[in-house]
Amino acid sequence: MVQEVASTSMSHTTIPQWQKRLVAAGVLVVTGAILIVAAVLSPDASGAGTHTQLGMPACSWIVAADMPCPTCGYTTAFTHAAHGDLSAAFGTQPFAALLAVATAVVFIGSLIVVLTGAPLGGLVARYWTAKWTWAVIGMVLAAWVYKILLFKELI
Repeated sequence: MVQEVASTSMSHTTIPQWQKRLVAAGVLVVTGAILIVAAVLSPDASGAGTHTQLGMPACSWIVAADMPCPTCGYTTAFTHAAHGDLSAAFGTQPFAALLAVATAVVFIGSLIVVLTGAPLGGLVARYWTAKWTWAVIGMVLAAWVYKILLFKELI
């Protein structure tokens, strides 16, 4: 009885293959654009400021508070990673380096879904829990503390 109810409710939520591929194509375009932009930029030697090559202003946190913002160094780390220098990416901003690698993995996964229709799209949703959310928040905060210590030349 329970299996009948489960299989009946799941049949109502089945997404057509073409829609899964369309979503994957959107993800492919977004992640591909991020990786291409990162590959075109040159990483700033200071570990922050690469974003100014995109016409963005210098970080106002550094000017106002004499400390980096929580995302300080993300563009530089992505750029290092896109150039294949993962050690420089991790040294610049550890969480952003992980995010850059995850972006590349998602790009490849979405390409596989677009080309083959493989059911990869639900993996994150299936295994993501509140513990993962808290772990990610902790990693973001730890990487920010690292960036502050690096900025203040304490490490």
